Amino acid sequence: MKRRDFFRNAALTAAAATVTSPFSSLGNSRNHPPQGRGKVARNIIFMVSDGMSAGTLTMANMLSELRDGRLSTWMSLYHDGTVSRGLMDTASANSLVTDSSAASSAWGGGVRVNNGVLNVAPDGSRPIPILQKFKAAGKAVGCVTTVPITHATPAGFCVNNDSRSAQAEIALAYHDLRFDVMMGGGTEYFDSERRKDKQDVFGKFRKSGFRVVQTRDELLAADAAGDAAPLLGVFHADGLPYALDREHDEQLKNNTPSLAEMVESAIRRLSKNRNGFVLQVEGGKVDWAAHANDIGGLLFDQLAFEEALATAIAFAKADGDTLVIVTTDHGNANPGLFGGTKDFERVFRFRHTNDWVLQGIDRDFTAAQVRERIEHAHGYAISANEAIQLLAHYVTDRNEDGLYNPYKLPFADLAAIQRKYTSVGWASTGHSGDHVEVAAFGPGQQLLRPFVRNTDMHHLMLEAAGVAANVNRSGRF
Repeated sequence: MKRRDFFRNAALTAAAATVTSPFSSLGNSRNHPPQGRGKVARNIIFMVSDGMSAGTLTMANMLSELRDGRLSTWMSLYHDGTVSRGLMDTASANSLVTDSSAASSAWGGGVRVNNGVLNVAPDGSRPIPILQKFKAAGKAVGCVTTVPITHATPAGFCVNNDSRSAQAEIALAYHDLRFDVMMGGGTEYFDSERRKDKQDVFGKFRKSGFRVVQTRDELLAADAAGDAAPLLGVFHADGLPYALDREHDEQLKNNTPSLAEMVESAIRRLSKNRNGFVLQVEGGKVDWAAHANDIGGLLFDQLAFEEALATAIAFAKADGDTLVIVTTDHGNANPGLFGGTKDFERVFRFRHTNDWVLQGIDRDFTAAQVRERIEHAHGYAISANEAIQLLAHYVTDRNEDGLYNPYKLPFADLAAIQRKYTSVGWASTGHSGDHVEVAAFGPGQQLLRPFVRNTDMHHLMLEAAGVAANVNRSGRF
Protein backbone atom coordinates (compact mmCIF):
# COMPACT_ATOMS: atom_id res chain seq x y z
CA MET A 1 0.00 0.00 0.00
CA LYS A 2 1.32 3.46 -0.90
CA ARG A 3 1.70 6.17 1.72
CA ARG A 4 -0.92 8.33 0.08
CA ASP A 5 -3.43 5.48 0.30
CA PHE A 6 -2.49 4.99 3.94
CA PHE A 7 -3.57 8.51 4.79
CA ARG A 8 -6.51 8.65 2.35
CA ASN A 9 -8.08 5.57 3.90
CA ALA A 10 -7.35 6.67 7.49
CA ALA A 11 -5.38 3.49 7.95
CA LEU A 12 -3.52 4.94 10.90
CA THR A 13 -6.63 4.96 13.04
CA ALA A 14 -7.84 1.62 11.80
CA ALA A 15 -4.47 -0.01 12.33
CA ALA A 16 -4.22 1.33 15.85
CA ALA A 17 -7.64 -0.11 16.56
CA THR A 18 -6.45 -3.61 15.63
CA VAL A 19 -4.39 -3.56 18.79
CA THR A 20 -7.39 -1.87 20.37
CA SER A 21 -7.60 1.29 22.35
CA PRO A 22 -6.75 0.50 25.97
CA PHE A 23 -10.27 1.58 26.90
CA SER A 24 -12.34 -0.33 24.35
CA SER A 25 -14.38 -3.34 25.38
CA LEU A 26 -14.44 -2.64 28.95
CA GLY A 27 31.46 6.40 29.58
CA ASN A 28 30.86 5.59 25.85
CA SER A 29 31.05 2.04 24.67
CA ARG A 30 32.02 2.80 21.08
CA ASN A 31 34.08 5.23 19.12
CA HIS A 32 32.58 4.00 15.87
CA PRO A 33 29.07 3.28 14.56
CA PRO A 34 27.71 -0.26 14.37
CA GLN A 35 28.31 -1.91 11.02
CA GLY A 36 25.74 -3.43 8.70
CA ARG A 37 24.26 -3.25 5.25
CA GLY A 38 20.75 -2.92 3.95
CA LYS A 39 18.15 -0.51 2.68
CA VAL A 40 18.46 3.07 3.89
CA ALA A 41 15.66 4.29 6.16
CA ARG A 42 14.04 7.41 4.78
CA ASN A 43 12.20 8.00 8.06
CA ILE A 44 12.88 7.09 11.70
CA ILE A 45 10.33 6.98 14.53
CA PHE A 46 12.04 6.58 17.90
CA MET A 47 9.50 5.46 20.55
CA VAL A 48 10.30 5.83 24.27
CA SER A 49 8.10 4.51 27.07
CA ASP A 50 9.90 6.52 29.73
CA GLY A 51 10.68 4.65 32.95
CA MET A 52 9.27 1.33 31.71
CA SER A 53 10.53 -1.55 33.82
CA ALA A 54 10.19 -5.13 32.61
CA GLY A 55 7.28 -5.59 35.02
CA THR A 56 5.41 -2.70 33.39
CA LEU A 57 5.74 -4.26 29.94
CA THR A 58 4.74 -7.65 31.37
CA MET A 59 1.66 -6.48 33.25
CA ALA A 60 0.45 -4.32 30.35
CA ASN A 61 0.52 -7.43 28.19
CA MET A 62 -1.24 -9.46 30.91
CA LEU A 63 -3.94 -6.81 31.10
CA SER A 64 -4.35 -6.83 27.33
CA GLU A 65 -4.56 -10.63 27.17
CA LEU A 66 -6.88 -11.07 30.15
CA ARG A 67 -9.22 -8.24 29.21
CA ASP A 68 -9.12 -8.14 25.41
CA GLY A 69 -7.93 -11.62 24.50
CA ARG A 70 -4.87 -10.44 22.57
CA LEU A 71 -1.25 -9.55 23.01
CA SER A 72 -0.20 -5.97 23.53
CA THR A 73 1.36 -4.22 20.53
CA TRP A 74 4.92 -4.63 21.79
CA MET A 75 4.47 -8.33 22.56
CA SER A 76 2.78 -8.85 19.19
CA LEU A 77 5.95 -7.62 17.50
CA TYR A 78 7.97 -10.16 19.48
CA HIS A 79 5.47 -12.95 18.90
CA ASP A 80 5.38 -12.37 15.15
CA GLY A 81 9.17 -12.27 14.92
CA THR A 82 9.12 -9.11 12.81
CA VAL A 83 11.62 -7.10 14.86
CA SER A 84 15.23 -7.22 15.89
CA ARG A 85 15.47 -7.31 19.67
CA GLY A 86 18.17 -6.49 22.18
CA LEU A 87 18.99 -5.40 25.71
CA MET A 88 20.41 -1.96 26.39
CA ASP A 89 22.76 -0.74 29.11
CA THR A 90 21.33 2.59 30.34
CA ALA A 91 24.08 4.02 32.57
CA SER A 92 25.07 7.70 32.51
CA ALA A 93 28.61 9.09 32.71
CA ASN A 94 28.50 9.43 36.50
CA SER A 95 26.03 6.77 37.61
CA LEU A 96 24.92 3.23 36.87
CA VAL A 97 21.39 4.57 37.43
CA THR A 98 20.63 7.22 34.85
CA ASP A 99 18.11 10.02 34.83
CA SER A 100 16.10 10.87 31.73
CA SER A 101 18.25 13.79 30.60
CA ALA A 102 21.45 11.74 30.55
CA ALA A 103 19.66 8.80 28.95
CA SER A 104 18.17 10.86 26.15
CA SER A 105 21.47 12.71 25.68
CA ALA A 106 23.19 9.36 25.13
CA TRP A 107 20.82 8.75 22.22
CA GLY A 108 20.75 12.37 21.16
CA GLY A 109 24.44 13.25 21.30
CA GLY A 110 26.07 9.82 21.20
CA VAL A 111 28.04 10.64 24.36
CA ARG A 112 27.38 9.70 27.96
CA VAL A 113 26.83 12.76 30.12
CA ASN A 114 26.28 13.27 33.83
CA ASN A 115 22.78 13.06 35.25
CA GLY A 116 20.93 16.35 35.15
CA VAL A 117 22.45 17.84 31.99
CA LEU A 118 21.51 17.82 28.30
CA ASN A 119 24.24 17.00 25.78
CA VAL A 120 27.06 18.53 27.79
CA ALA A 121 29.86 16.00 28.20
CA PRO A 122 31.95 15.71 31.39
CA ASP A 123 34.84 17.37 29.53
CA GLY A 124 32.62 20.38 28.72
CA SER A 125 32.18 19.58 25.03
CA ARG A 126 28.72 19.91 23.51
CA PRO A 127 27.93 17.22 20.95
CA ILE A 128 25.42 18.20 18.29
CA PRO A 129 22.01 16.70 19.19
CA ILE A 130 20.71 14.24 16.67
CA LEU A 131 17.62 16.17 15.56
CA GLN A 132 19.87 19.10 14.69
CA LYS A 133 21.96 16.69 12.58
CA PHE A 134 18.93 15.32 10.79
CA LYS A 135 17.50 18.81 10.27
CA ALA A 136 20.80 19.92 8.73
CA ALA A 137 20.66 16.87 6.47
CA GLY A 138 17.31 18.07 5.08
CA LYS A 139 14.87 15.95 7.04
CA ALA A 140 11.79 17.17 8.87
CA VAL A 141 12.14 16.56 12.61
CA GLY A 142 9.99 16.66 15.71
CA CYS A 143 9.05 15.38 19.15
CA VAL A 144 5.77 14.29 20.71
CA THR A 145 5.34 13.60 24.44
CA THR A 146 2.75 13.32 27.20
CA VAL A 147 4.87 15.46 29.57
CA PRO A 148 6.15 19.00 28.95
CA ILE A 149 7.66 19.26 25.48
CA THR A 150 10.60 21.00 27.19
CA HIS A 151 11.17 17.98 29.47
CA ALA A 152 14.31 15.87 29.60
CA THR A 153 13.56 13.18 27.02
CA PRO A 154 12.53 15.38 24.08
CA ALA A 155 15.15 17.96 25.03
CA GLY A 156 17.90 15.33 24.91
CA PHE A 157 17.26 14.87 21.18
CA CYS A 158 17.19 18.63 20.57
CA VAL A 159 19.39 20.93 22.66
CA ASN A 160 22.54 21.43 24.70
CA ASN A 161 21.99 22.80 28.19
CA ASP A 162 23.79 22.65 31.51
CA SER A 163 20.53 21.87 33.31
CA ARG A 164 17.46 19.83 32.43
CA SER A 165 15.54 22.18 34.73
CA ALA A 166 16.00 25.16 32.41
CA GLN A 167 12.71 24.46 30.68
CA ALA A 168 11.80 28.11 30.07
CA GLU A 169 15.14 28.52 28.32
CA ILE A 170 14.63 25.30 26.35
CA ALA A 171 11.29 26.59 25.04
CA LEU A 172 13.10 29.59 23.54
CA ALA A 173 15.77 27.31 22.07
CA TYR A 174 13.06 25.33 20.27
CA HIS A 175 11.87 28.54 18.63
CA ASP A 176 15.32 29.32 17.26
CA LEU A 177 15.91 25.75 16.07
CA ARG A 178 12.62 25.76 14.12
CA PHE A 179 11.88 22.08 14.44
CA ASP A 180 8.90 21.02 12.36
CA VAL A 181 6.57 19.46 14.96
CA MET A 182 6.73 19.79 18.75
CA MET A 183 3.76 18.58 20.83
CA GLY A 184 3.13 17.89 24.50
CA GLY A 185 2.41 19.72 27.74
CA GLY A 186 4.17 22.57 29.53
CA THR A 187 1.97 25.62 29.00
CA GLU A 188 3.83 27.40 31.81
CA TYR A 189 6.98 27.62 29.68
CA PHE A 190 5.26 29.36 26.77
CA ASP A 191 2.48 31.49 28.33
CA SER A 192 3.46 35.06 29.27
CA GLU A 193 1.20 34.94 32.33
CA ARG A 194 3.07 31.93 33.73
CA ARG A 195 6.68 32.58 32.73
CA LYS A 196 8.81 34.43 35.27
CA ASP A 197 10.20 36.70 32.56
CA LYS A 198 6.67 37.36 31.19
CA GLN A 199 7.79 36.64 27.61
CA ASP A 200 4.97 35.67 25.29
CA VAL A 201 6.67 32.62 23.81
CA PHE A 202 3.47 31.44 22.15
CA GLY A 203 3.31 34.81 20.40
CA LYS A 204 6.97 34.55 19.44
CA PHE A 205 6.31 31.24 17.71
CA ARG A 206 3.25 32.62 15.90
CA LYS A 207 5.16 35.66 14.63
CA SER A 208 7.82 33.32 13.26
CA GLY A 209 5.32 31.42 11.15
CA PHE A 210 4.51 28.50 13.42
CA ARG A 211 1.01 27.07 13.65
CA VAL A 212 0.32 27.11 17.40
CA VAL A 213 -2.41 24.86 18.78
CA GLN A 214 -3.51 24.45 22.40
CA THR A 215 -6.53 22.13 22.24
CA ARG A 216 -7.43 18.87 20.55
CA ASP A 217 -9.93 20.68 18.30
CA GLU A 218 -7.25 23.14 17.20
CA LEU A 219 -4.95 20.23 16.38
CA LEU A 220 -7.64 18.54 14.30
CA ALA A 221 -8.33 21.83 12.51
CA ALA A 222 -4.61 22.23 11.74
CA ASP A 223 -4.57 18.73 10.29
CA ALA A 224 -7.61 19.47 8.15
CA ALA A 225 -6.02 22.70 6.87
CA GLY A 226 -3.08 20.73 5.56
CA ASP A 227 -0.65 23.65 5.66
CA ALA A 228 3.12 23.14 5.69
CA ALA A 229 3.87 25.50 8.58
CA PRO A 230 5.91 24.13 11.50
CA LEU A 231 3.60 23.13 14.36
CA LEU A 232 3.81 23.81 18.09
CA GLY A 233 1.16 22.04 20.15
CA VAL A 234 1.05 22.65 23.91
CA PHE A 235 -2.13 21.22 25.38
CA HIS A 236 -1.87 21.32 29.16
CA ALA A 237 0.05 22.77 32.07
CA ASP A 238 2.82 20.43 33.18
CA GLY A 239 2.15 16.92 31.87
CA LEU A 240 -0.94 15.89 29.94
CA PRO A 241 -3.62 14.03 31.93
CA TYR A 242 -3.09 10.37 32.65
CA ALA A 243 -4.74 8.23 29.98
CA LEU A 244 -7.04 6.54 32.52
CA ASP A 245 -8.30 9.85 33.94
CA ARG A 246 -8.70 11.31 30.44
CA GLU A 247 -10.84 8.38 29.32
CA HIS A 248 -13.34 8.99 32.12
CA ASP A 249 -13.52 12.78 31.84
CA GLU A 250 -15.31 14.17 28.78
CA GLN A 251 -13.75 17.60 29.16
CA LEU A 252 -10.25 16.15 29.17
CA LYS A 253 -11.07 13.97 26.15
CA ASN A 254 -12.39 16.97 24.24
CA ASN A 255 -9.54 19.32 25.14
CA THR A 256 -6.45 17.10 25.06
CA PRO A 257 -5.37 14.70 22.30
CA SER A 258 -4.26 11.16 23.03
CA LEU A 259 -0.67 10.19 22.36
CA ALA A 260 -1.79 8.15 19.34
CA GLU A 261 -3.64 11.16 17.93
CA MET A 262 -0.56 13.34 18.33
CA VAL A 263 1.61 10.73 16.66
CA GLU A 264 -0.79 10.37 13.74
CA SER A 265 -0.86 14.14 13.32
CA ALA A 266 2.92 14.41 13.51
CA ILE A 267 3.46 11.66 10.94
CA ARG A 268 0.93 13.19 8.60
CA ARG A 269 2.69 16.57 8.72
CA LEU A 270 6.30 15.37 8.75
CA SER A 271 5.85 12.86 5.94
CA LYS A 272 5.25 15.71 3.48
CA ASN A 273 8.97 16.41 3.47
CA ARG A 274 10.54 14.87 0.37
CA ASN A 275 13.74 14.02 2.27
CA GLY A 276 11.93 12.10 4.98
CA PHE A 277 11.61 12.73 8.71
CA VAL A 278 12.78 11.76 12.18
CA LEU A 279 10.28 11.77 15.07
CA GLN A 280 10.84 11.06 18.74
CA VAL A 281 7.75 9.89 20.67
CA GLU A 282 7.67 9.68 24.47
CA GLY A 283 5.12 8.14 26.80
CA GLY A 284 6.40 10.30 29.64
CA LYS A 285 3.59 9.71 32.13
CA VAL A 286 4.60 6.04 32.39
CA ASP A 287 7.63 7.30 34.29
CA TRP A 288 5.61 9.68 36.45
CA ALA A 289 3.19 6.91 37.40
CA ALA A 290 6.08 4.61 38.31
CA HIS A 291 7.54 7.29 40.59
CA ALA A 292 4.12 7.47 42.25
CA ASN A 293 3.68 3.68 42.42
CA ASP A 294 0.35 4.32 40.66
CA ILE A 295 -0.65 1.04 38.99
CA GLY A 296 -3.67 2.45 37.15
CA GLY A 297 -1.71 5.41 35.85
CA LEU A 298 1.18 3.15 34.89
CA LEU A 299 -0.58 0.40 32.95
CA PHE A 300 -3.15 2.49 31.13
CA ASP A 301 -0.50 4.98 30.05
CA GLN A 302 1.65 2.06 28.89
CA LEU A 303 -1.29 0.77 26.82
CA ALA A 304 -1.86 4.27 25.46
CA PHE A 305 1.81 4.31 24.46
CA GLU A 306 1.34 0.97 22.74
CA GLU A 307 -1.63 2.34 20.85
CA ALA A 308 0.73 5.05 19.58
CA LEU A 309 3.27 2.32 18.77
CA ALA A 310 0.62 0.56 16.70
CA THR A 311 0.08 3.81 14.79
CA ALA A 312 3.80 4.07 14.04
CA ILE A 313 4.11 0.42 13.00
CA ALA A 314 1.07 0.71 10.74
CA PHE A 315 2.64 3.67 8.98
CA ALA A 316 5.98 1.88 8.69
CA LYS A 317 4.35 -1.20 7.14
CA ALA A 318 2.46 0.90 4.63
CA ASP A 319 5.42 3.15 3.84
CA GLY A 320 8.20 0.57 3.59
CA ASP A 321 10.94 3.15 4.17
CA THR A 322 10.50 3.79 7.91
CA LEU A 323 12.56 2.43 10.78
CA VAL A 324 10.67 2.23 14.10
CA ILE A 325 12.74 1.83 17.27
CA VAL A 326 10.91 1.15 20.54
CA THR A 327 12.59 1.18 23.93
CA THR A 328 12.78 2.90 27.31
CA ASP A 329 15.45 5.09 28.85
CA HIS A 330 15.61 3.24 32.19
CA GLY A 331 13.55 1.15 34.57
CA ASN A 332 11.59 2.78 37.37
CA ALA A 333 10.28 1.32 40.62
CA ASN A 334 10.41 -2.24 39.23
CA PRO A 335 6.75 -3.18 39.79
CA GLY A 336 5.60 -6.78 39.63
CA LEU A 337 2.60 -9.03 40.08
CA PHE A 338 2.92 -11.12 43.23
CA GLY A 339 -0.42 -12.87 43.55
CA GLY A 340 -3.45 -14.25 41.82
CA THR A 341 -5.31 -13.35 38.67
CA LYS A 342 -8.51 -12.24 40.38
CA ASP A 343 -6.78 -9.50 42.36
CA PHE A 344 -5.02 -8.21 39.26
CA GLU A 345 -8.30 -8.20 37.32
CA ARG A 346 -9.48 -5.41 39.59
CA VAL A 347 -7.21 -3.08 37.63
CA PHE A 348 -9.49 -3.58 34.59
CA ARG A 349 -12.28 -1.83 36.46
CA PHE A 350 -10.25 1.21 37.48
CA ARG A 351 -11.84 4.50 36.48
CA HIS A 352 -9.17 6.82 37.83
CA THR A 353 -5.55 6.90 38.93
CA ASN A 354 -4.15 7.13 42.44
CA ASP A 355 -3.18 10.68 41.50
CA TRP A 356 -6.85 11.52 40.92
CA VAL A 357 -7.81 9.89 44.22
CA LEU A 358 -5.24 11.68 46.36
CA GLN A 359 -5.56 15.07 44.67
CA GLY A 360 -9.24 15.10 45.62
CA ILE A 361 -8.80 14.39 49.35
CA ASP A 362 -8.27 17.13 51.93
CA ARG A 363 -7.98 17.34 55.70
CA ASP A 364 -11.75 17.78 56.08
CA PHE A 365 -12.51 14.36 54.60
CA THR A 366 -13.87 11.60 56.80
CA ALA A 367 -12.66 8.01 56.59
CA ALA A 368 -15.98 7.10 55.00
CA GLN A 369 -15.48 9.69 52.28
CA VAL A 370 -11.97 8.38 51.55
CA ARG A 371 -13.33 4.86 51.22
CA GLU A 372 -16.12 6.07 48.95
CA ARG A 373 -13.68 7.94 46.70
CA ILE A 374 -11.39 4.93 46.31
CA GLU A 375 -14.32 2.60 45.66
CA HIS A 376 -15.55 4.94 42.91
CA ALA A 377 -12.07 5.13 41.36
CA HIS A 378 -10.97 1.52 41.76
CA GLY A 379 -14.05 -0.61 42.32
CA TYR A 380 -13.17 -1.93 45.78
CA ALA A 381 -13.46 -0.59 49.33
CA ILE A 382 -10.46 -0.31 51.61
CA SER A 383 -10.89 -0.75 55.36
CA ALA A 384 -11.75 2.07 57.75
CA ASN A 385 -8.32 1.75 59.38
CA GLU A 386 -6.60 2.03 56.00
CA ALA A 387 -8.63 5.16 55.22
CA ILE A 388 -7.62 6.68 58.56
CA GLN A 389 -3.99 5.85 57.77
CA LEU A 390 -4.24 7.81 54.51
CA LEU A 391 -6.01 10.74 56.16
CA ALA A 392 -3.19 11.10 58.64
CA HIS A 393 -1.02 12.45 55.83
CA TYR A 394 -3.40 15.36 55.32
CA VAL A 395 -3.53 16.57 58.93
CA THR A 396 0.22 16.64 59.65
CA ASP A 397 3.18 18.28 57.92
CA ARG A 398 3.70 16.27 54.78
CA ASN A 399 7.18 14.84 54.34
CA GLU A 400 6.52 12.43 51.49
CA ASP A 401 9.29 12.47 48.92
CA GLY A 402 9.43 11.37 45.30
CA LEU A 403 9.65 13.15 41.99
CA TYR A 404 6.63 14.85 40.41
CA ASN A 405 4.92 15.09 43.80
CA PRO A 406 4.76 18.84 44.52
CA TYR A 407 1.80 18.46 46.89
CA LYS A 408 3.56 15.80 48.98
CA LEU A 409 0.80 13.25 48.53
CA PRO A 410 1.03 9.78 50.14
CA PHE A 411 1.52 7.83 46.92
CA ALA A 412 3.75 5.13 48.41
CA ASP A 413 1.40 4.63 51.35
CA LEU A 414 -1.63 4.19 49.07
CA ALA A 415 0.34 1.77 46.87
CA ALA A 416 1.24 -0.32 49.92
CA ILE A 417 -2.44 -0.49 50.88
CA GLN A 418 -3.40 -1.21 47.29
CA ARG A 419 -1.13 -4.26 47.06
CA LYS A 420 -3.59 -6.15 49.22
CA TYR A 421 -6.29 -5.60 46.60
CA THR A 422 -4.32 -5.88 43.32
CA SER A 423 -1.33 -8.10 44.22
CA VAL A 424 1.00 -5.54 42.60
CA GLY A 425 4.15 -4.66 44.54
CA TRP A 426 6.90 -2.09 44.00
CA ALA A 427 10.63 -2.12 44.71
CA SER A 428 11.01 1.65 45.16
CA THR A 429 9.82 5.03 43.90
CA GLY A 430 12.96 5.70 41.88
CA HIS A 431 14.85 4.70 38.77
CA SER A 432 16.65 1.36 38.49
CA GLY A 433 19.88 0.40 36.76
CA ASP A 434 18.35 -2.54 34.88
CA HIS A 435 19.21 -3.31 31.29
CA VAL A 436 16.11 -2.57 29.23
CA GLU A 437 14.29 -3.78 26.13
CA VAL A 438 14.98 -2.28 22.71
CA ALA A 439 13.48 -3.42 19.41
CA ALA A 440 13.65 -2.24 15.81
CA PHE A 441 11.32 -2.71 12.85
CA GLY A 442 12.00 -1.71 9.27
CA PRO A 443 15.03 -0.79 7.18
CA GLY A 444 18.10 -0.71 9.40
CA GLN A 445 16.74 -3.12 12.01
CA GLN A 446 19.61 -5.51 11.21
CA LEU A 447 21.98 -2.98 12.79
CA LEU A 448 20.54 -3.65 16.26
CA ARG A 449 22.73 -6.09 18.17
CA PRO A 450 21.55 -8.33 21.02
CA PHE A 451 23.33 -6.11 23.55
CA VAL A 452 24.01 -2.39 23.11
CA ARG A 453 24.99 0.67 25.13
CA ASN A 454 22.57 3.57 25.02
CA THR A 455 25.09 5.64 23.03
CA ASP A 456 25.10 3.01 20.28
CA MET A 457 21.58 4.04 19.28
CA HIS A 458 22.81 7.47 18.16
CA HIS A 459 25.18 5.88 15.63
CA LEU A 460 22.63 3.26 14.62
CA MET A 461 20.07 5.92 13.64
CA LEU A 462 22.60 7.89 11.62
CA GLU A 463 23.84 4.81 9.82
CA ALA A 464 20.33 3.49 9.18
CA ALA A 465 19.37 6.80 7.56
CA GLY A 466 22.61 7.15 5.62
CA VAL A 467 23.51 10.43 7.35
CA ALA A 468 27.12 11.19 8.11
CA ALA A 469 27.91 11.28 11.82
CA ASN A 470 29.81 14.57 11.56
CA VAL A 471 27.13 16.74 9.98
CA ASN A 472 27.27 20.15 11.65
CA ARG A 473 24.71 22.83 12.41
CA SER A 474 25.30 24.61 9.11
CA GLY A 475 24.43 21.48 7.15
CA ARG A 476 28.00 20.81 5.97
CA PHE A 477 29.61 17.38 6.33
